[in-house]
Amino acid sequence: MNSTQPGRPLVLGIESSCDETGVGIVRGTQLLTNTVSSSMEEHVRFGGVIPEIASRAHLDAFVPTLREALTEAGVTLEDIDAIAVTSGPGLAGALMVGVCAAKALAVATGKPLYAINHLVAHVGVGLLQTDDGAQPANALPENLGALLVSGGHTEILRIRNITGDVELLGSTIDDAAGEAYDKVARLLGLGYPGGPAIDKLARTGNAKAIRFPRGLSQPKYMGTAEEPGPHRYDWSFSGLKTAVARCVEQFEARGETVPVADIAAAFQEAVVDIITSKAVLACRENGITELLLGGGVAANSRLRQLTEQRCSAAGIRLTVPPLALCTDNGAMVAALGAQLVMAGIAPSGIGFAPDSSLPVTTVSA
Repeated sequence: MNSTQPGRPLVLGIESSCDETGVGIVRGTQLLTNTVSSSMEEHVRFGGVIPEIASRAHLDAFVPTLREALTEAGVTLEDIDAIAVTSGPGLAGALMVGVCAAKALAVATGKPLYAINHLVAHVGVGLLQTDDGAQPANALPENLGALLVSGGHTEILRIRNITGDVELLGSTIDDAAGEAYDKVARLLGLGYPGGPAIDKLARTGNAKAIRFPRGLSQPKYMGTAEEPGPHRYDWSFSGLKTAVARCVEQFEARGETVPVADIAAAFQEAVVDIITSKAVLACRENGITELLLGGGVAANSRLRQLTEQRCSAAGIRLTVPPLALCTDNGAMVAALGAQLVMAGIAPSGIGFAPDSSLPVTTVSA
């Protein structure tokens, strides 16, 4: 441990689960740098992330991103106390690039290595103290839940202990919310990535013009608090995507102009309505009084607005990290790594393998 900063380990975090190559450095709960290189532009013409392209981009970007992060933080590899890397979930090839790079650094420097769960790291980022003082440090609050909404995941979690006790309360059973945005944007001719395009266009549309279905909201799936149904806190977005496709087809079959803005607004309202209603329900029924909203879709203006409204009405305090820390990044990996170091948890070593379907209940390999 760095002798000048007792109890505040200097941790390097590496993230490569999808199309962002992220390197972040923290000292305890203080954010020193969050450096990200994205290959998104290389995927635009395909309308989605191509795993092979993402993996090759990680190979090209890793060393320059690492050097930039070290320079920004004003530290060297010799100064680092521990290395943390996303080991899952994510794209198998992309994860492998980051994990292999982290193992090479660990072997070359002799620093301890921690294999980190990408989803739990989205929660750990809520501990970071940024330069503007926007985030509280030292400890996550009690009775904490996390709503993670991204291109690959839509989940509601209960966090009893960030380093070892994370419970999955509900998740999507098919498409993630961000994935649904991308697919619907493609149907509407809005391009990739779909989230920002739909969010912007929806502001000019009428969300009440069309009523799209809210998946898994029927009584047979919901049940009651006393006798919960099979999907009380779960989501489904594949039927919504199909409903949008049918809607577009019907306008075209009648020779009418497709009301793209209204469809975008109605689709977005269906997504954020069901996400927020089920998330708040899960919080209320599980004693959760503090909720952290994270993941790339946390940038969506309507999701942030409705989550704030419904949490406020339910007496739940909502925390949303700065947008740069909501999307995939190395700082969140470093933040969780630092928590593991400070909790005295043993490092993972170099024998672990990346796991593209790592369960959220496994905080560290």
